[in-house]
Amino acid sequence: MRQVPLMMAAGLLAGALAGTPAEAKSCFKKAAVGDALTQDLAKFQVDAMLLQSTDWSIYFTYISSGTTPGYTFGKRSYQCAPGSVGWECRGSATLCKL
Repeated sequence: MRQVPLMMAAGLLAGALAGTPAEAKSCFKKAAVGDALTQDLAKFQVDAMLLQSTDWSIYFTYISSGTTPGYTFGKRSYQCAPGSVGWECRGSATLCKL
């Protein structure tokens, strides 16, 4: 029974680390899914989710200005198809913290 609290602690730690900002000069690959009425909006939603899962402050900056100061937001790749309500895009990108 001692394994259950240990597994819960490991899960909490993983969740806490997933939402922390990236360390300086580090690069990492992220993936996300976006759903929207148009393909362009679904791609924008993918980009926003990639940044939201990286750093909330850069997410808000991107949403308001379309820029990512302090990060390089490399070439994104998307796979889009018609979805149940418009378009669904799956995308990934490599981001680097400067």
